[in-house]
Amino acid sequence: MCDDKSIKDMDDFVSRNGDLTRRELGALAVGTSLAMLLPRAANAQDVTESDVEITTADGVADGYFVHPSAGTHPGVLIWPDAIGLRPAFRMMGRRLAESGYSVLVVNPYYRNVRAPILPEGATFQDPGSREIVMPLMGSLSPATHLTDARTFVSFLDAQPSVDPNRMMGTMGYCMGGPITMRTAAARPDRIGAGASFHGGGLVSDAPSSPHLLVPNMRAQYLFAIAANDDMNDPEAKNVLRQSFAAAGLPAEIEVYEGALHGWCPPDSAVYHEAQAERAWSRMLALFATALA
Repeated sequence: MCDDKSIKDMDDFVSRNGDLTRRELGALAVGTSLAMLLPRAANAQDVTESDVEITTADGVADGYFVHPSAGTHPGVLIWPDAIGLRPAFRMMGRRLAESGYSVLVVNPYYRNVRAPILPEGATFQDPGSREIVMPLMGSLSPATHLTDARTFVSFLDAQPSVDPNRMMGTMGYCMGGPITMRTAAARPDRIGAGASFHGGGLVSDAPSSPHLLVPNMRAQYLFAIAANDDMNDPEAKNVLRQSFAAAGLPAEIEVYEGALHGWCPPDSAVYHEAQAERAWSRMLALFATALA
């Protein structure tokens, strides 16, 4: 996940890569700049977007909801990375909606703060940013993941733009990866596909390890693993393969060579456009099959 090893890898990358400076990273936080990085979907649909508030057992969660302007479509729940809901994830949600999905991007830290949690241009490598982010990450738990997942899935099911007869998808980045697995286990009746991008903590010795929930799922899966995450824990992918095979669930599990932890969001210091696009295309292929 976003640990000391990941931070060092990010710092080393930025030091070596002279064409992506901190000033440029700040510019990428502006929505128009992000939109330039993300190609539109082929035959992109017109979409309707709104900021939403969702009542939960612990308060009111703020989120971003975007969907095609006409018709009903499969719902998709997006769990952001450690920096939370921000312009990059709004753009990613909109891009997915243009491909024909009703998409909710949530602020997982709503119990403590509304999104965005960091100023524009701030990155996880900044010590000041980590002083804000790390306690917020620590405020979440497997229990909050499960209760929030149930609430957010129910919110999607209540929207007129969501097709109740088609299964939903869920996707997550960094810390959002394991939350997708808890979502799939919490609502196996609704979650038919999950995608984890450089997810951390997917396999551990803890009794709450997400991989232990696979028998409770009905979702097909994509695990897009960062090369340095695999180096730090090479056995995790094998455990995932064994877990999904034992449950009889399809799972595409791949290490993305040359991609560092955090490579998918376009505002990341280690954004790898080619590998991010490939991971996105594999996710679209999964959703097209599993949520048909």
